Amino acid sequence: MAKIRNLSITTPILFAMPLRSEWASTPIDLAAPLSSGAWEDAGTLKFSRGYVLAKNDSRYLYLALDVIQDTGNDPGTGDYFWLSFDNNRDRGITANVDVNYGNYPGQPNKLGIQKYLGPGRWTGIAVPPNSEVVQEFGSSMNSDVSHRIWKFKIELSEINVALSWPLSTPYTYFGFRVKSSSPGFTTDFPGNFYRDFSKLRQLILSRKPSIPSSQLGELIGSVGLIPAGKNSSNQDIINQSTGRATTDAGYFVKVDNAAFGGTLNLIGNRTKLQTLWNANNKRYIVEIAPPGGTFSKLISNWSNYRWSGSNYVLESFAPNYYGIYQMANPATDYSIDDLLIQFPTTALLPGLYSIRVTFYVGSSSAVAASQVLKLYIDNQVPSTIIESVKHGSSEVSACAIETIGPAPDGVNFKITAHDPEGNLRAVSFRATYGDGLATTIYSENYNPSSGLWQGFTNLQVPSSGNWRPPQTCAYSFVLTAWARTTNGYGYIGHNSTHRNLTLLLG
Repeated sequence: MAKIRNLSITTPILFAMPLRSEWASTPIDLAAPLSSGAWEDAGTLKFSRGYVLAKNDSRYLYLALDVIQDTGNDPGTGDYFWLSFDNNRDRGITANVDVNYGNYPGQPNKLGIQKYLGPGRWTGIAVPPNSEVVQEFGSSMNSDVSHRIWKFKIELSEINVALSWPLSTPYTYFGFRVKSSSPGFTTDFPGNFYRDFSKLRQLILSRKPSIPSSQLGELIGSVGLIPAGKNSSNQDIINQSTGRATTDAGYFVKVDNAAFGGTLNLIGNRTKLQTLWNANNKRYIVEIAPPGGTFSKLISNWSNYRWSGSNYVLESFAPNYYGIYQMANPATDYSIDDLLIQFPTTALLPGLYSIRVTFYVGSSSAVAASQVLKLYIDNQVPSTIIESVKHGSSEVSACAIETIGPAPDGVNFKITAHDPEGNLRAVSFRATYGDGLATTIYSENYNPSSGLWQGFTNLQVPSSGNWRPPQTCAYSFVLTAWARTTNGYGYIGHNSTHRNLTLLLG
């Protein structure tokens, strides 16, 4: 059973307060020094040998272990780290669920990942596809004396954290070990964490990026992180003719002519909400109208995490009997600030919907503020069909064993990737084989200049000639199509199909 490093002495350290990550407005370059400015305003937690720093965006957790007491520049003599996460957040070790990261043996700038099998027991080591580690030896904002620094970029999906939906996952529990050969110490935070997850510290991720106020809608400020106002060219970010969204290049949630789907968060414009609050205009209703239909009240129950001063406490929201909601105090620190409503759209048929939010004056029926926002909602995923696989003029059935002659002999395909609403984002057709090997046969991405993209049916691949397998092997031909649909935090929705057969090179 592989381990990233052998166990040794632990130093128990206990802290009651969680580590609160701050939003990274731009991705952090791990190659840049810790003191270069990217980690400014990071969430910080002190431990006995240094500091933990945390930032995140909608895809990655950026974590740094600033080990100010490790002043020996000896990375090749056994210095290492562990970094563990409680993936199901149950404060217990769950086999084949919870994960531990460490530097790959003999390669301090290569990240390894393994799953827990039990207390102090792990699976073998694998290499995560997108997460990274970089070690640094130098000064930092916490010490002018050169020392060891470990910097991480952890993909949120690997630690089962989601910032959009479900709401129950904007946090995790973590623990770590740092080992130094010179000066010699092995420190665990908290002590014995790898045997007892009840000791892990809570890490709360930020869901509060700063959307430019100039881009917020007048009352409905944004849908998730997608602003409901104007872009830098004074055009609607959410086109009110089509209900689809396009954000500026460089914006931290980049979408192109995207429909909406999944569970949506309508977030209010903070300035407007504060004005309404100050005037005691706190009652509002939310209504929805289907394509060509009339408005009816949109009734939804949701939860939001409220900061209590030492932790986030889950708080429930719902309308009263008459469908009227009460605005939450804009001054209260919530996991999602200024949330007007959270509602699922999966039961809605594709089409252009109108959503109206109306605030009332005091306890009267007079209107204090109102806005209608049009959203094209589409939860249908594109169809994917491998129509045929042919060797010459003969159809090759699934699970067949086919002998391929000398070049230019090979196989050819007909594939379909189609979205009738025109919300197709990307298509990939590839062959997987051997020990984790893959090769792309065909791919295509959405071109924003083309407007809507429905994809294709019965496309000949390759367009001429044949595809030849790289080697004799069993192959899985995988066709995947991704939807150009967003929940306001990123793209969602895809569909995939595959066909397996064995190809022998004659």
